Amino acid sequence: MTLREAEAYLLDLELFGMRFGLDRMHKLMTVLGMPQRRFASIHVVGSNGKSSTTRMIAAILERHGLATGTYTSPHLRSFAERIEVRERPVDGPVFAAAVERAARAARLVDRTLDEDDRVTQFEALTAAAYSELARSRVEVAVIEAGLGGRYDATNVIPSKVQVVTGVGLEHTRWLGPTIADIAAEKLAVVPDHGCLVTGELDPEAETVAERVTAERHARRVRAPEKAEIPRRARGAFQRRNFALARTAAEAFLGELEAGAVQRAADEVEIPGRLQIVAERPLTIHDGAHNPAGVLALTEALPEVLGDRRPLVAVVAVLDDKDAAGMLRELGPACDQMIFTRTSHPRSLSPATLATLLRQLGGPPAEVVASARGAVERARELAGPDGAVLASGSIYLIAELVRDEGAARASAL
Repeated sequence: MTLREAEAYLLDLELFGMRFGLDRMHKLMTVLGMPQRRFASIHVVGSNGKSSTTRMIAAILERHGLATGTYTSPHLRSFAERIEVRERPVDGPVFAAAVERAARAARLVDRTLDEDDRVTQFEALTAAAYSELARSRVEVAVIEAGLGGRYDATNVIPSKVQVVTGVGLEHTRWLGPTIADIAAEKLAVVPDHGCLVTGELDPEAETVAERVTAERHARRVRAPEKAEIPRRARGAFQRRNFALARTAAEAFLGELEAGAVQRAADEVEIPGRLQIVAERPLTIHDGAHNPAGVLALTEALPEVLGDRRPLVAVVAVLDDKDAAGMLRELGPACDQMIFTRTSHPRSLSPATLATLLRQLGGPPAEVVASARGAVERARELAGPDGAVLASGSIYLIAELVRDEGAARASAL
């Protein structure tokens, strides 16, 4: 396969949607020779901050001399970004070869399944990731769960440390209607005698965490509220993520070297999270996609903006998100908003978002059909001394950074 063929193969698997259960993944791992057992692993689950925390853990471990790998989702430009070795995405031919290995295994597994059952996109991609991380001989891989935990395709690893970044109401159709239900699904990744690392949790989630650790005789480690301040990953929420990452790395290694931790804080980059992409006007990309994420973003904005005004937000939201809750948090922080949509089939109508904002009594708003056109209009309104924020969905950020003619973003 070429990179384009590998991405086309993965996109074609969208036809089979999301299917919970680990039977297909266990079969894929068997066909591939159990690659997930050839490296140590740390499993990261949660509602917000998973990708950032995953990258931060790997950065700390890398600076302690370990050969690290990461598996994150979603991606911005290419599926290949999801698999990193030594903090660098694998290159196109390497990624394509990994997908080809997974595709061969998937064809064999599909033959054993019922006629209406097939290996899914995320399963094939996860199998490719584990295969490549093993082939690259990483010593430890930090693995971000996709959705939930219990039946997530990533949950076939014998993880040494499990990290929960927080639990919020999300994906209730699949994970359950309450915080406690969702916490139980995410905390199902904790094995007997595991090591669970958390920050502060919602009281309902805390109750579940206490029960799970007791039932499974797991060790519980709580991250402190403060840790070394990352210079590159801005915002209080990233400092909290870094505190969690530091605690997880310490739980894995047993002891940390202060200089290595500080180098990780100074150097780690988080694409698409409070990321400055232009200066005049200041232009920020942030993939916050639920009310808690938007609240964390708005709390961090003064630190990034300084005295730059006006702030014009470009917003697109998927239809399974709490758009009203997000606008309730974001509206008061902005001087003007521009609503747009992405090419994702579940992108909400910009007119619907504008109506919601009016009902909430928000700032003036416009509608611009295309994402890039919306950013250009926002730059005009902000002027060189103002600021532009693109947020509401990681798919919006992906649309803004993806090269013309690149493969479309996955809809899953």
